[in-house]
Amino acid sequence: MNFTDLPLQQSILDNISALGYTQPTPIQEKAIPVVLTGKNLLATAQTGTGKTAAFTLPIIEILSRKKADGRNKKIRCLILTPTRELAIQIEENCTDYGKNTGIKTLVVFGGVKQGSQESQLRKGTDILVATPGRLLDFTSQGIINLKDIEIFVLDEADRMLDMGFVHDVKKVIKMLPSQRQNLLFSATMPSEIVTLSKELMNEAVRVEVAPVSSTADTIQQKVFMVDKDNKVPLLLHLLENQLDSEVLVFARTKHGADKIVKRLVQSGVAAEAIHGNKSQNARQNALANFKSGKTKVLVATDIAARGIDISELKWVVNFELSDVAETYVHRIGRTGRAGADGASISFVDGLDLVNLKNTEKLIGKKIPVERDHPFHTDSLVIEKRDSNNKPFRSEPRTNNFGTSNASPKKSFSRPNAPSRKTGGAPKKRWD
Repeated sequence: MNFTDLPLQQSILDNISALGYTQPTPIQEKAIPVVLTGKNLLATAQTGTGKTAAFTLPIIEILSRKKADGRNKKIRCLILTPTRELAIQIEENCTDYGKNTGIKTLVVFGGVKQGSQESQLRKGTDILVATPGRLLDFTSQGIINLKDIEIFVLDEADRMLDMGFVHDVKKVIKMLPSQRQNLLFSATMPSEIVTLSKELMNEAVRVEVAPVSSTADTIQQKVFMVDKDNKVPLLLHLLENQLDSEVLVFARTKHGADKIVKRLVQSGVAAEAIHGNKSQNARQNALANFKSGKTKVLVATDIAARGIDISELKWVVNFELSDVAETYVHRIGRTGRAGADGASISFVDGLDLVNLKNTEKLIGKKIPVERDHPFHTDSLVIEKRDSNNKPFRSEPRTNNFGTSNASPKKSFSRPNAPSRKTGGAPKKRWD
């Protein structure tokens, strides 16, 4: 199936094409036709499967079919999501997909002063993307009214549960009109989410997409154990001695991507970055330079890289591993396409040890550790992060992937890393 096979207006198809997409992912192929019929949807899909476009594309289509009066400031669609990073990412997706449709999107989230968000809200919007806390703040102040919502999306419902937002979500649901379309997306479907879905909607079409968990046999995978401060020197060493063609480097954050590019350029390497703060023209120019060979290294965040499809790309470097294991599969899948050989190199420091373990569990095999380089270390320190994704405590641990025989300490779960707007996370081609 191609996107042109779906009943989407030409302006949306043009926007999709401009971003480099021709075929929908499995969740998009299953969900978009259901949403376009106006039915409720209960979807199980991991980050990285393209779920954001699975609901934003049909929502833009539905709302644009019956455009509101230009003087009408009513919010017609509410997308509720657990984190500010994901909220910003979804707003950007809506903006990208909704160009020339007349559909306006705004995002509100906590952690910043509400003044600018409030002034934008008073101008009106068709789609509102929000986190629960800030949304309830605005509704309590009478700034936001949800009585005209036609479509309600609850995204990453299981994370809402994990982060303790379920009561806030239920408060929001009570403010919505009884006649509305409901779309619930969750990576997992525990009993609490099933119960919540029943409170949210009476009947729903259920779709499910299994997470991608395998890597192509044509891709040679290696792990380089390296201290954080030595990652850029290691990359420069590899560029000089091993990486003999263009290299796609994945960074966790936009700021991190820019820092890598700055260091590379200072060392005489032709490098550019693509991420959420870059305009579409800047991204396209950077990609064109990379494809032509003018740029040796393209540094990208997961979201900005979702449209990259380079048939002869040989090298992918994970400067940091994503907290979402499935993202690893999507990242390295940029190489080794159509049966061609490819190679992925993953730099692993203390913050990445648990991610490496989770990634290896997902793909069902150990990734070989390359020790033959000047920055190899057999002992790393596991670093945890606080809710703002900053390291806050270290536990000495001999890494379980090197040569030491020391016993590792107990593992732990780390908070999810920020996605698009702080740059990292994520996902996947489309999420």
